[in-house]
Amino acid sequence: MRTIQRKLQPGERIRVLIVDDSAVVRRLLTRALSEHPSLLIVGTAANGELALQRVANCNPDVVTLDIEMPEMNGLEVLQHIRRDYPDTRVVMFSTLTERGASMTLEALTLGADDYITKSSLAASGNISIEVIQQTIIPKITQFFPLADENQAAQWPAAAPGASAPVRPRLSPAAKPKIVVIGVSTGGPTALGTILPQIPANFPLPILIVQHMPPLFTRLLSERLNAACALQVEEATQGAAVQVGRILVAPGDFHMKVALMNGDIGIALEQSAPQNFCRPAVDVLFHSVAEVYGGSAVAVVLTGMGQDGLRGAEVLKANGAYVLAQDKATSVVWGMPGAVITSGIADRVLSLQQVAPELIRIAEGVES
Repeated sequence: MRTIQRKLQPGERIRVLIVDDSAVVRRLLTRALSEHPSLLIVGTAANGELALQRVANCNPDVVTLDIEMPEMNGLEVLQHIRRDYPDTRVVMFSTLTERGASMTLEALTLGADDYITKSSLAASGNISIEVIQQTIIPKITQFFPLADENQAAQWPAAAPGASAPVRPRLSPAAKPKIVVIGVSTGGPTALGTILPQIPANFPLPILIVQHMPPLFTRLLSERLNAACALQVEEATQGAAVQVGRILVAPGDFHMKVALMNGDIGIALEQSAPQNFCRPAVDVLFHSVAEVYGGSAVAVVLTGMGQDGLRGAEVLKANGAYVLAQDKATSVVWGMPGAVITSGIADRVLSLQQVAPELIRIAEGVES
């Protein structure tokens, strides 16, 4: 995992290499991205072998990498980049199919930083320059704190005194009854690190919002379930929130908790996106505050933007325990950074510290 994010100097641009076997896609991406003042297209490649040559010669900051290509596919290229150029960011291009989603999750496991589904670029059956810009540019710029204030920023400015250490609370104000986790960019790797460490006798249910489209969330749940002592499933309408179970919000649905005939279950809805996201972390966190009050542990992990901040504020105001991932181990520090700079995090933890902290809190519940 990269622990240093290069900061651009005023006027310096992010160097981008475009890798796709489609000449049309390469041309459209070059045109769309070249119009942005923060980006510089340093090359294109039509296959994996050419891609590795271009990486060596062009020294890109970011590679946009198609998965399915002739001669050498994107997964093979990714493994070479991770081995030889560990600081180069890689954004995968995926098809919204079972095979495409599965290969994308494999790419994220192998060290890809983020992904884009090609279907998200289509507008009225055609690939739109405007949609490309709205979809891809934030995926690229999220990795680089821009020094020039006139260029696009991708996470909130630090609040006054944000660098001051966070004083940990020894225990939650109320005994937790649930753990809720919000995560985005870098999430599959983060969850794949944390959840397998949680023991089978963990006494709290766990709910997760990971920003992902449909199909991807199901496949992610299946991958996590194979690696975890607890049962991991994609959430369904009315599913029971219970100990021994980890539920992942399905793509394109907000996930809430709600009282159902005296028990607590899952309510799914497709109301408007929040923070440009559906599922949104804030939606889950707000519902947990309504049902559980302060008897919760909220965890905000790596991700772009501020989703989870408002919900974490509400939970904190009710006495809940708030954990946030540190900058050094976050792929993108937007979401946890927003929580930390707001001053509401009880603990700021490295990725490797999250599971032990959850277990420590759970031991207090059991005692």
